[in-house]
Amino acid sequence: MSADPEFEDLVKTYYPDLYRFGLSLTGREADACDLAQETFYIWATKRHQLKNSAKVRAWLFTTLYRQFLEARRHEVRFKDEPIDETSAELLTINADCVNRVDARTLLSFLGQLDEAHRAPLVLYYLEDLSYNEIAETLAVPLGTVQSRIARAKIKLLQLLNETIPPK
Repeated sequence: MSADPEFEDLVKTYYPDLYRFGLSLTGREADACDLAQETFYIWATKRHQLKNSAKVRAWLFTTLYRQFLEARRHEVRFKDEPIDETSAELLTINADCVNRVDARTLLSFLGQLDEAHRAPLVLYYLEDLSYNEIAETLAVPLGTVQSRIARAKIKLLQLLNETIPPK
């Protein structure tokens, strides 16, 4: 059986991004690999359903996220809590502290966020999706995306302040 060059190109192009997204959601390499592979399997069987080829990337991220949610459907449901708009203004962080954060520490901090807040943050900052694309990918309203990203940033700043002592 011969390989499909278009499919291989798609995997080469998007696997690293999907793997990173899966890793940010699960915190485990094996689970991230499984999610990415499952996403490409679904693509191989359902790609004919995509009408606009310009939306392949968004379709892949959406599919991976839905697979993640399906795997976690028996866990506690996500809770939306009102955000205190002034709390972002109250958090301050030493610039030197930020300069000393490495990738492993940041990944650990991301792992401490719940999935509802981690996914939009990662899609925005690491995958460069717009708020509208994130809302479409996660199937949530635009305002929810905005508030979840704001809450996630506040939580990351709190973790940074608690974990990295000033010099």
